[in-house]
Amino acid sequence: MSTKDAIINKLREAFLPESLDVLDESHLHEGHAGHKAGGETHFRVYIVSQGFEGKSRIERHRMINATLAQELAGSVHALAIHAHAPGEKRG
Repeated sequence: MSTKDAIINKLREAFLPESLDVLDESHLHEGHAGHKAGGETHFRVYIVSQGFEGKSRIERHRMINATLAQELAGSVHALAIHAHAPGEKRG
């Protein structure tokens, strides 16, 4: 299973999102710290979940980081997170 698939599966299981998009942006970081041939090192996550209702931005990021702790300790060098509750304005 790819790292992207593992991230998707874990986030779906943990947050039952209304929407989820996980982008592998590794190609944008070629030559930068943490980049490896073959990619799967830099990701951007867009997620909307009822589980984020009433949570601060920092709390949401901590929830996602805890869910993906294994990936973050392994091959994932960077994770950009855009986490919202349903109905929130996305910026």
